[in-house]
Amino acid sequence: MNRNENTAGDFEHQMDGDLDQALSLFRKNVHAWADGEMSRPRAIAQPNRGIHHWRPAAAWSLGCALIAGMASGTIYQQHRLTVASQIRVQQEAEHQKQLAAQKAKEEEDLLAKVDSDISREVPSAMEPLAQLMAEDESK
Repeated sequence: MNRNENTAGDFEHQMDGDLDQALSLFRKNVHAWADGEMSRPRAIAQPNRGIHHWRPAAAWSLGCALIAGMASGTIYQQHRLTVASQIRVQQEAEHQKQLAAQKAKEEEDLLAKVDSDISREVPSAMEPLAQLMAEDESK
């Protein structure tokens, strides 16, 4: 078994060596590529500022339009609530007028009934006798 352990150990040692060599070559290649990229001349593109002058103006105009829309919406909502409140007050006043007119009519009817009851010559319980007497006098 000693020989098998030796063979397995040598194989692992050889694999470690191959792996170390592969990683070392990969590292060298990455560094060489990075050095090449860093030393390569680059052209810096200058932004064309003439084209983008409208962007800030558009942003400001859209912002102003948004603020104006919100303000006008708030004013409209407040106006609508005020008008609705005025309509409600007018309806309530009209309802109160109708109730007062109805109550006045009921009082007037009651007073007319009381007045007719008071103005009778004969109480309503003696009405049949009064009619008999009126018939006798007319004969």
